[in-house]
Amino acid sequence: MNTEPVRRLLEEFRSGSQTIESVLAQLRDLPYEDLGFARVDHHRTLRHGFPEVIYCPGKTVEEIVAIAHAIVAKGSNLLATRATPEIFSSVRSDLPDAEFNERARTIRVVRTPPDETPGLLIVSAGTSDMAVAEEAYETATIMGQKVERLYDAGVAGIHRLLSEYDALTSARVIIVVAGMEGALPSVVGGLVDVPVIAVPTSTGYGANFAGVAPLLAMLNSCASGVTVVNIDNGFGAGFAAARINRARGSVPS
Repeated sequence: MNTEPVRRLLEEFRSGSQTIESVLAQLRDLPYEDLGFARVDHHRTLRHGFPEVIYCPGKTVEEIVAIAHAIVAKGSNLLATRATPEIFSSVRSDLPDAEFNERARTIRVVRTPPDETPGLLIVSAGTSDMAVAEEAYETATIMGQKVERLYDAGVAGIHRLLSEYDALTSARVIIVVAGMEGALPSVVGGLVDVPVIAVPTSTGYGANFAGVAPLLAMLNSCASGVTVVNIDNGFGAGFAAARINRARGSVPS
């Protein structure tokens, strides 16, 4: 449940159009709703700024659909990550306006369109990194970010990155997604004066160690101000970037 329905409910109670019993009934599931197999945290938007997100692996399709239904029933926006077409088909049967980004493996349902905060840029090294970049994009946009994307701009053809210098220096927060040796965040971090969130991906051959090599490279970046999230964690990067950009937008310039 987001803040607006709670505010409206309290206003209706104050005006007399809602009784104390009806208000209590509607607030019964705060702070959570017990589904037996999951306790859905409806209070998270009030506390955290965004509803609970469904991480699909390890859950049955039926469990995912039930959790999704419970979240949306409270008027909250929905984001589910690491979803499959089968999961999406079942969610859409219950929520016809659900949208699926197959590359990002995300499902979204928008009940309350968020206000857009500009200034977030996502840069990916190669086309193989786009799935992780798109997960970051889907996360940030449903959290109210106006996101620009700059894909396939890795260091193997660094002129592709440098030709977008204006876009880099205009951003307020930058997410950089890269596999292989993971050099791109250091390059971007050396060009800009804003927070850079680095996302190592599992893209690469054997000595990439499924993302460990770029993870270590990013953790050891010589560019100041580079922060690193976990391997393939586009969701974590998008969430963090949205929070940073929203906080920066609320500070008078």
